Amino acid sequence: MTTSKANPMVDEFIGKAKKWQAELKKFRAILLDSELTEELKWGEPCYTFEGKNVVILISLKESCAFSFFKGALLKDVHGVLTAPGQHTQSGRWIKFASVREIAEMKPILKAYVREAIENEKSGLKVNFGSRKLEIPEELQAQLDEFPDLKAAFDALTPGRQKGYIFHFSAPKQSKTRTARVEKYRQKILDGKGLLD
Repeated sequence: MTTSKANPMVDEFIGKAKKWQAELKKFRAILLDSELTEELKWGEPCYTFEGKNVVILISLKESCAFSFFKGALLKDVHGVLTAPGQHTQSGRWIKFASVREIAEMKPILKAYVREAIENEKSGLKVNFGSRKLEIPEELQAQLDEFPDLKAAFDALTPGRQKGYIFHFSAPKQSKTRTARVEKYRQKILDGKGLLD
């Protein structure tokens, strides 16, 4: 491990970690042996190339994850990457529950990190496409009835709009969807996202 590249904030983070400390150290050794710069972002160790996020280490309850921001661009010849959520378009991760698993995957992780760096160097970008989301009828009824709500919803960022659409569309029953729209009406009017 090249200690000159080690970030003291990440030293402190790993030192205080209640879970996955040994696994985080193993991940870190792999990442510090690359061209990436170590930082602490969003409260997690993050590795960047020329200011662009490449990998973030995530501590979860049942595992820890080695997550590529633009993992969708990786060839994944070993078939080990998965999307963190059903709506994730760019990120891909590999979850681990032991140092042994990480050690076994070390050559693959190193190869994927090299590929991710090459993708950044060449300027490759994820094609997000323009997935037009269908607004649930319960939300559309409210938007049609209340112009102030429609104006506020239209003013939200696309990501916040998607968050609400996914949340409002999830329940099977119309009355539950309606209740969700009503519950978050004021947040929308305040210009806030679902998780703000």
